[in-house]
Amino acid sequence: PGGPVQTSTLQQESSRRLGLGTTRTMRIAQELYEGVNVGEGDVGLITYMRTDSVTVAGEAQEQARAFIGQTFGSEYLPAKPPVYKTRSKTAQEAHEAIRPTSVERTPAAMKAHLSKEQFRLYKLIWERFVASQMNPAVYDTVSADIWAGPAPTPAAQRPYLFRATGSTLAFRGFLAVYGAEEDPDEGEGAEGEGPQTPADLRADEEIDMLRLLPEQHFTQPPPRYSEASLVKALEEHNIGRPSTYASIISTIQQRGYVDQEQKRL
Repeated sequence: PGGPVQTSTLQQESSRRLGLGTTRTMRIAQELYEGVNVGEGDVGLITYMRTDSVTVAGEAQEQARAFIGQTFGSEYLPAKPPVYKTRSKTAQEAHEAIRPTSVERTPAAMKAHLSKEQFRLYKLIWERFVASQMNPAVYDTVSADIWAGPAPTPAAQRPYLFRATGSTLAFRGFLAVYGAEEDPDEGEGAEGEGPQTPADLRADEEIDMLRLLPEQHFTQPPPRYSEASLVKALEEHNIGRPSTYASIISTIQQRGYVDQEQKRL
């Protein structure tokens, strides 16, 4: 699992999964941090939302572990609470990661007290935090290598190699809480249940190649930035601070330096 969210990853995940811009995301997070009336007065539902840290308070980890054990079972708990490290070289880590102030306040329990956008963002923060304290998912993978060429040629000397790979989810782990989703900016899909290689293939088996269809592939240019991928780039290049990512993206659009079309800048 990934670590709990910090400002940059919250903005990226909110953009990808919820379709919320960086400015809107931070405004909603501010509301959740300042407090919402949940039937027991105004309660701050998340920790401080401008942070570049992924560390978590020990008592919060223990609370999460107790919740996971009771809700999902001991097999979902790692032997030790996981420790995450930030990738940023300039991280100040004055605050801990963004997490729910109490894991017992589940999204389902809070839904009636929150607006639609508040609920969706709180659900993302809550699920990401709980998932970060769980065991990894486990996949069974199968692959087959097929060397193809003229029949008399020894297999290792044949000029074409075909490889088929499939995977089946054997243990859900953290995916029981926070499922992987496709990242359009990276151009890669999430792992999941894929096609299996034929069950009746055997090692050293001779098979007939029906036909060979050669195709030429060209290197693709890098995609345009989305708000999510631009935040990621700002962090990687040490431009700005967690508190300025949203204002940077807002400014370049308000001044007409860039336009946004279909979520691309």
